[in-house]
Amino acid sequence: MIRRHTIVLDEEVEKKLRHMQADLIKKTGKSVSFSAVINDTLRKAIK
Repeated sequence: MIRRHTIVLDEEVEKKLRHMQADLIKKTGKSVSFSAVINDTLRKAIK
């Protein structure tokens, strides 16, 4: 189930996540959503 949440990100954190998103797009040649980047990063962090 997908749920929508509103969070506030520091400017520096957002920039790093956007860079990660851009790198994934370049590597895969496919569209990668900002939400997917955030979810993947959080999953790795809480393991």
